[in-house]
Amino acid sequence: MAAELSADASAPDRLDGLTSWRADWSGLRVAVLGLGVTGFAVADTLTELGADVLVLAPAPDEDRARILDVIGARLLTHPLDAVPDELVAFDPEVLVASPGFHPDHPVLEWAADTAVPVWGDIELAWRVRDKVHPAEWILVTGTNGKTTTVQLTATFLAENGLRAAPCGNIGVPVLDAVRDPSGFDVLVVELSSYQLHHLPTTGPGAIHPLAAVCLNLADDHLDWHGSLEAYAAAKGKVYENAKVACVFNRADEATRRMVEDAEVEEGARAIGFGLDVPGPSDFGVVEGILCDRAFLDDRRTTALEITTVAELDERGLAAPHVVQNILAASALARAAGVPVGIIHDALQRFRLDAHRIETVALAGGIRWIDDSKATNPHAAEASLRAFGTVVWIVGGLLKGVDADALVAAHVGRLRAAIVIGRDREALVAAFRRHAPELPLFEVTADDTETVMPEAVALAAAVAEEGDTVLLAPAAASMDQFADYADRGRRFHEAVRAMLGGEADGDGPAPHGTGEAGD
Repeated sequence: MAAELSADASAPDRLDGLTSWRADWSGLRVAVLGLGVTGFAVADTLTELGADVLVLAPAPDEDRARILDVIGARLLTHPLDAVPDELVAFDPEVLVASPGFHPDHPVLEWAADTAVPVWGDIELAWRVRDKVHPAEWILVTGTNGKTTTVQLTATFLAENGLRAAPCGNIGVPVLDAVRDPSGFDVLVVELSSYQLHHLPTTGPGAIHPLAAVCLNLADDHLDWHGSLEAYAAAKGKVYENAKVACVFNRADEATRRMVEDAEVEEGARAIGFGLDVPGPSDFGVVEGILCDRAFLDDRRTTALEITTVAELDERGLAAPHVVQNILAASALARAAGVPVGIIHDALQRFRLDAHRIETVALAGGIRWIDDSKATNPHAAEASLRAFGTVVWIVGGLLKGVDADALVAAHVGRLRAAIVIGRDREALVAAFRRHAPELPLFEVTADDTETVMPEAVALAAAVAEEGDTVLLAPAAASMDQFADYADRGRRFHEAVRAMLGGEADGDGPAPHGTGEAGD
């Protein structure tokens, strides 16, 4: 009954006024769901603001738990398979949920039933963005390519003399960037669909970004959202209230529809990007030249040259999906006033992160590529298209996504397939259905220490000169590895242990030989 009474009282009015670091947050009762990196940043921020904070976590990190006690937050360790009595007694005025908790989690359903407002960390960060001085926000989402696009955009901004911070789902909580004492001019925020799910599009918690992009949309996280429609609706929130530019993928109609449906500020423009010839107000490629036809006066008849595919190829950046990311990031940076010359020069020094189409070794004419970051079929498809004949190491947690279409589309380029991970059965069935003659190997070991050595040994036995052995799992990693980076590192270790001194060296993958398009 207590929670119902608070919902009927003045709590909503108070929350409406909490739109500044300097607002009165003292004594606000806040429940924080989760104690990962995000949950801890939320609790740390709120206790600094003077709120009364109760953190709920099923199995908290011991170091973070100790620090909570020091900063003055309380921790309730609970399996959270039901609503804890302590939460009901606490009578929270607002609940801040970490992004990993499903919408049908018992605590979130309880909050909905008792009219307790639910925020995400992104809404909280927007409300307190003025601690040092309020930076402009640029938002990036999409099924794939988010992190690379965020890093590219932040690099372009920094090269232009702006203090820019890549943050959000990239690994640095937005709240940490907001509270950085040096302050920033621009935050380039990677947003997952989980974070967007809780983000309001109107009212005091709604973000008004300088520019935003949804890079692409494909089946992913359907086990979390429940349907592709719900997943798309969450992604589409990224464009709401944009001030300057809504950047969309011309090859992905879903992103165009998101822009058409978004409520934006007057003057905001729709800017398309793609690998084809750009129209006015677009970014694209003309005879191997990446062009801006959006941010110039005479965009009807002329274009600005950003760089060339040949130059990108020298840097290992010419895979079609990487070129798309560069075009999207260029559009976002241009919306913030960065000259094309600055973007060109920054690309000369940019390098992809580890485990993103990274060449591990070249030996005996066989190239070993780590794209462990390809954690869903859409990302794996982009990776497969960048190479010729492939020995494909695939598998893991499919997250409710059907990989049948991916297998069917690419069996023609495969020398062999090596299936790893927990969800092997569906993949094995797809290969047998679409390519019954294809050499198919199944790594049945569940021991983290042996999965990659076995997969690499099998690949080495079937790969031929001119082939690429490609780790592009099309699946999440947490069934057998700590994360995609751990999976990639173990692939590196297994390849180098198997090759010994045979490797010719490593470096960027030569992407110019793959199929055009993405």
